[in-house]
Formats: sequence, C-alpha cells, structure tokens
Amino acid sequence: MTDGPLKILMLAPTPYFSDRGCHVRIYEEARAVMQMGQELRLVTYHIGRDMGEIPTERIISIPWYNKLTAGPSWHKPYLDILLLFKALKVARSFRPHLIHAHLHEGAFIGIFLKKLLRIPLLFDCQGSLTGEIIDHGFVRRGSLLERVFSSLERFINLGSDTIITSSTAAATALTTEWGVPDHLVTPLTDGVNTEDFAPGDRAAAKRSLGLPADRPVVVFLGLLNRYQGIDLLLEVMEILKGRGTRVHFLLMGFPDEKYRAMALERGLAGMITFTGRIDYSKAAEYLAAGDLAVSPKISLTEANGKLFNYMACSLPCLVFDTPVNREILGDAGVYARYGDPQDFADRLEEMLADQVGSESLGGRARERAVAEHSWQARGERLLKIYRQLAAQRS
Repeated sequence: MTDGPLKILMLAPTPYFSDRGCHVRIYEEARAVMQMGQELRLVTYHIGRDMGEIPTERIISIPWYNKLTAGPSWHKPYLDILLLFKALKVARSFRPHLIHAHLHEGAFIGIFLKKLLRIPLLFDCQGSLTGEIIDHGFVRRGSLLERVFSSLERFINLGSDTIITSSTAAATALTTEWGVPDHLVTPLTDGVNTEDFAPGDRAAAKRSLGLPADRPVVVFLGLLNRYQGIDLLLEVMEILKGRGTRVHFLLMGFPDEKYRAMALERGLAGMITFTGRIDYSKAAEYLAAGDLAVSPKISLTEANGKLFNYMACSLPCLVFDTPVNREILGDAGVYARYGDPQDFADRLEEMLADQVGSESLGGRARERAVAEHSWQARGERLLKIYRQLAAQRS
C-alpha cells in the first residue's frame, strides 16, 4: 500500500482560497503531492474559490458567514462541526490512507476523524493557536480564556501522530514549550514556485499600475492588519515623509478600508497606492513594480510566507530581526531592530540610497529561493513523511 499512490484527506478549516499566506501553503502543498501522482480531497468551508486542479469539497452554505480575512471568530465552532461531518462523508467514499490537517482547528477535527477512520493524522502547524488569538486581540494575555485555549492547544499538539511546522522556531516551541517528542516534529517551511514568481519588467509594471516613475517603489503583499506590522509601517512612512525621502509604497492586500482612512488622516495618501485584494495568479505581475520589498510583521508565532515570493522576484527584503525571518532570508535580507519603526526607517533609507547594493541583495535572494525554497523539493519531503505515516498504519 505504501509503495503505490496514497490517498490524502486534507482538512482546511478556513475560507479557502482567499489569496493569503495560509491558503498559498495549502494550495501549493496539495498541488505538489498531486503532481507526484498522489490522490487528494480537500475539505473546507463554504466560501472562497476553487483552485483548478485541487478536488475540493465544501460544507453546506451558511448565508450569514462571509468572513475571508484571517483571525478567530465565534462562528468557527459550528463551522468546524459541519466540516467534521463533511469530511466523514467524503472519507467514506474516498477511503483515504491518512489525514493532513491544516491549522489547530483542522487537527482538532482530525483527532476525532482518525479514531473513527482508524488512519493516522498529520498536523500542519503554522503557528501557535494561543499566540494567534492574542495577536489578533481575541483574548487578553493572562485571562481565563487564554488558559482555556492553551489547554486546548496542548491537547491538539499531543493528539497528533506527527506534526510539520512552517518554521524551525515553531518546531522548537512544540518540543520545548508544549512537550511534543522531538521525533514527531519536522520543520517544513513554506516554498515558492520560482517559475511563476520571477523578476519582471519593473518600468512596465509601474506604468500599468499608474505608479510614479521618478521615485523608488516599496512593495508589501499580504493581509493588512496590526500583527502584519501595517500600523508600524505607517509610522515608518511618517518618519520618511518628515525627512523628505522620495519614495512610494505599493500596499497589496486586504482589508484595506481602515488603512486608507488612516493614511488620509495622517497626510500619507499621496505616497501610497492601495490595490485591495490581489489574485494569487497575478501577484508576481504586481511585485515586479517594486524596487524593494518590506515585511514589518510583528507576530513571533507565525511563518512569513510572503518572503519567499519577494525573494523569487529578486526583490531586496527589509524585515524585523526575528528567528523566522533569519531562517528564510539568511544573509539575503536586511534586518531592523524588532518592533522599532525608527530603525526600520533608517534601514529603508540606506537601502534606497544604495541601489547597487540593493540589486546585488535581490540577486542573492533569487538564488536562495531557487536553490533552497522550491515547492517541488518541499513536496518530495512531504511525500516521504506521508509514506512513513502510512507504513506505521500498515
């Protein structure tokens, strides 16, 4: 059984596909293993859009729930119950060899499914559940709810048969903070399709987007919220505006209404172009307009998948100095002091002033993306983990 094609039941308790990092990982992992001859069924929420070649099953329509952005919601418990029953129905006809569950909610559902179906569970961990709900302001640190979610997170972590993580830092946290045995945890960082994401015609991209041709363009691609560092990025822009720095920002992502209003209130609207939500298939075209890219993400519990796309497009990258960012970029990035908008502005000005150095940095980033971060290599490692799990079942 483990030598032939495997059947994978993939759980995605999220409005897949919604053009954001978590969903990119789900899509690219599914596509990679299917391209290697495996069979897969993806079970997800009722909203989002299907992505071509990935067979997708959805729960019944819930008319009042249409949230596409990341973050916790009190609606999710009943959505996840519906997901459990939908997955069980799909499994009865599909007869999978194993479960691949994304996010803690998916792994929680997977724990019940694996007992019913008598198959192993792989948990795809993209960060800490408790850390995420605190980052999103859903619960307060030190509160009773935090302790409840912490206990739930421990139950999920210890109830999975094996765990892959989107960073080495997350793997270390699982073993040192949550007590998961080392041999059950494997880091499997995000990757990038270096054929789809590649350097483009910068001048043409700027023209097509109506961006100023007489100043460098700094790009950001991702969700627009506080834990992605957008509030800090506006502070950086205020600092640069005060210094008279000639620069323009292209902010690609959603939800953008709040930040459009904040930019207008702070007198920054003239130096920012907001695009709103960007279709994943067009992301490389938009990134081509950038002279450099930024990710001021402040969450210490999550991966930072946008960096792989920046790197593949040969964009020099400025980030805060965190273990996750160091693991991805290595010496192909520039690092500002964590959470410090003043230092971030200083580093950004230095990069803008050193065009030759920045272009060299972008070239190194592209080389690193091609050599170390392809989705094909990630898929081969994932398939090996699948086969090990299937062999244990046998």
